[in-house]
Amino acid sequence: MNKMKLRSFVTIAMLSSISFILMFLNFPLPYFPVFLEIDFSDVPALIAAITMGPVAGILVEFIKNILNWLFMGAPTGVPVGHMANFATGILFIMPVYYVYKRTNSVKGLIFGLIAGTFTMSIGMSILNYVAFLPMYTYFLGMGTFDVKETIVLGILPFNIIKGILLMVLVLMLFRTMRNWIENQRAQYLLQKQ
Repeated sequence: MNKMKLRSFVTIAMLSSISFILMFLNFPLPYFPVFLEIDFSDVPALIAAITMGPVAGILVEFIKNILNWLFMGAPTGVPVGHMANFATGILFIMPVYYVYKRTNSVKGLIFGLIAGTFTMSIGMSILNYVAFLPMYTYFLGMGTFDVKETIVLGILPFNIIKGILLMVLVLMLFRTMRNWIENQRAQYLLQKQ
């Protein structure tokens, strides 16, 4: 029992480290606001969620954002971008986990990824309207801008594109890692019984 707990901690730490490194490999998309950048750091968190459960995925998202904030800082002094990244990751990985848990198939994974993309896109549009854009405006002293236009023309399509890119990458990885993922998942399910 203690051996599996240690293994879980080590796996979460390893996936958090990979996720943290992947945050550095970010890139902007043309025609979108400069603060929106694509990175694939949600993939290790998704692997953690699928193999070890939702808490593991949330921990990977949390640890990678804390590490990135400690190493890179935040332009506002307050980690608004890191909070947004954390929320984005949670909104993406949770639907994938729950749909895949029920179906346990490639088709289920695809439906989960579509649900995750939808949830992330709509959820982040709402959260940006209610919290993140007002926080950026307040802390950075940005002038007035049309929040609804920024969300409809920037944040919503950006998250849809990000979700599609994540979907493609996860499906490519899943094809090569399926046996390992299923093996890990079976071991962690046995541990819970």
